[in-house]
Amino acid sequence: MRIAGIIPARFASTRFPGKPLALIAGKTLIERVWRQAKKSRKLSEVYIATDDSDIQRTAEGFGAEVIMTSKLCRSGTDRLAEAARKAARGAELVINIQGDEPVISPALIDRIAECLQKDPGLPAATAAFPLTDKKAIADPNVVKVVFDLEHNALYFSRYPVPFPRRPQSPSGYFKHIGIYGYRRGFLLEFAAWKQTPLEKAEQLEQLRILEMGGKIRVVISNKDSFGVDVPADIQKIERLIK
Repeated sequence: MRIAGIIPARFASTRFPGKPLALIAGKTLIERVWRQAKKSRKLSEVYIATDDSDIQRTAEGFGAEVIMTSKLCRSGTDRLAEAARKAARGAELVINIQGDEPVISPALIDRIAECLQKDPGLPAATAAFPLTDKKAIADPNVVKVVFDLEHNALYFSRYPVPFPRRPQSPSGYFKHIGIYGYRRGFLLEFAAWKQTPLEKAEQLEQLRILEMGGKIRVVISNKDSFGVDVPADIQKIERLIK
């Protein structure tokens, strides 16, 4: 089974313009993400999808295959779908690897792929990590996910869910890790759907799948994810790498 890993990367980040080209301990952010993805045992090919010529030149300079996408892409999913149409035509599965997570676990990439391989009827999969930090639980920038007994997502929210009605009630929180695996055909369908009400309210694209009656399986990771959102995060990642 051919499985394509695609890393969407755009230059015009609102909070951190030029983020993919930011240096982290001597290597660009996008190179570190690509090198982690290349360690995956399951991926047949790894692409960087971008609309920026500087990112293209940099990526090709360290040996990556680059897919140029439109500057009109509204989201990472749109960029992913365009890249899948252009280059990953023979792939049955497409793994969306976030371009701002330089220490993404290759093993987690493999687990997402294996989840889809084991269940041919499953259209999409993602990941989560047990969350205990109270500040993170209350932080709207940390997306939480709740799922059923078979680990199918029920809802994603910026709000702390589930709400413990009684203080002594057991309440497990899970941080959503933004890696996604899709069947290629489903990805193209999903990208063509119009935005849905809950998606607009929470500003979370994955809710579109749930609102349209789709299924997303949640893989529980034993490692947290660490993304670069603002320049100050660079130092945190460098300490983590060291």
